[in-house]
Amino acid sequence: MTYRESGTYRESGTYRESGSNRESSKGAPAGASTVGVIGAGYVGLPTAATLSHFGHRVILAESDPGRFNTLLRGEIPIVERGLLEMVRDGVDRGTLRFVSDATEAARGSDFVFFCVPTPQGVDGSADLSYVEAVAKEVGPVLRSGAIVVNKSTVPVGSASFVERIIGRDDIHVVSNPEFLREGSAVHDSLNPDRIVVGADDQGAAARVGQLFAGTGSPLIVTDTTTSETIKYASNAFLATKVSFINAVAGLCEAVGADVRDVVLGMGYDKRIGFEFLRPGPGWGGSCLPKDTQALVHMAESAGYDFSLLKGAIAGNEEQLDLVVKKAVSSLDDKIEGTTVGVLGLTFKAGTDDRRSSPAVDIARRLVGLGARVQAYDPTVPAFEEADDLAGVRCCADVYEAVAGARVAVVLTEWDEFRWVDFEKVKSAMDRPVVIDARNILDPGAMKRMGFTYVGMGRG
Repeated sequence: MTYRESGTYRESGTYRESGSNRESSKGAPAGASTVGVIGAGYVGLPTAATLSHFGHRVILAESDPGRFNTLLRGEIPIVERGLLEMVRDGVDRGTLRFVSDATEAARGSDFVFFCVPTPQGVDGSADLSYVEAVAKEVGPVLRSGAIVVNKSTVPVGSASFVERIIGRDDIHVVSNPEFLREGSAVHDSLNPDRIVVGADDQGAAARVGQLFAGTGSPLIVTDTTTSETIKYASNAFLATKVSFINAVAGLCEAVGADVRDVVLGMGYDKRIGFEFLRPGPGWGGSCLPKDTQALVHMAESAGYDFSLLKGAIAGNEEQLDLVVKKAVSSLDDKIEGTTVGVLGLTFKAGTDDRRSSPAVDIARRLVGLGARVQAYDPTVPAFEEADDLAGVRCCADVYEAVAGARVAVVLTEWDEFRWVDFEKVKSAMDRPVVIDARNILDPGAMKRMGFTYVGMGRG
């Protein structure tokens, strides 16, 4: 989907002006670096926009014709709050431009960031074919002394792997993992918790760290192997935390406790915190599923049985099953031929990313059981036809999605789902039953309106 000012999904956003880093005149300030960024996806585009905002001259390369033409039109190919404004600002100031050829972005640049996909392989490992292809392509044109930065999530040893492909002693390859949350990427880029740089050359590490000096964030300099491990360990911990609270929600249902208050009691403990303590349909997206599997694969390759992480992954699969079981149970196990309304298809609110989305997974499982699934998501056009949505009818709004449904399932925490006209929803449904897999609705209010309400770890 293309993000426009007046498109299907519009959420305004602002970004912080960074004091001396904000230039009012066109062009980059004196002393700015020239940076090539390869890939205009969920990592590359925010990275390019942020570095441009800090005053560097950024050349962003995107080989996909559709995405490239979208950028040339002054639009962006992803949904990300505040990113459109930041990109347009960089273009207007002359610090950000777009090219379709990676060599054009790399040639003459002081730094070249690899922001290309690393999809999950059949054995759970990260597929480095895109990284390898870009390294082969740009290696010959890199200026002497240039620094190649692995921004993509890559397994241990990838920096050395890229060095071998480039095969030049005058080029440094460093690791600089990203920790951006989709939907909050602009905020996270300007206000990161930390900047991690892994390098064998301390001078190269310092130069990369200096690119992000405008954030004022802590800089962690280490070796490439440790830097690459930090990224995977961070995502694995977050995934484990979500699996844990989902298991606690199951316990709450079993003993009659309210998971909302359990989370409050836990979250105020500073050692635990509130982040990622939200029960839901399971974790997904482009990072957690593939990164946890990749870390398990790396551990097994090194002879270590990462049983704790395997348990978190298994718990996530159980959570997907649990949401489906709640829907089926609400229908007295008579789901074949029944209309089910699904609210939300992206893996989280604030993004149009459906990769490994638990919402899509659950919708497809319901289709597989014979249900007629009608879905609405603010980033998915009505009548959308896509491979991941086979068998799912995409609707124009909430009311169309629940029309004639015997159960509605809330699978993504979009704010608009909190404020719909539930009397209208009730009238549209064949039976007013709601499975709130995100716990975003008020159980008491729903019950007073005549709904049968089923949440996650709450009554």
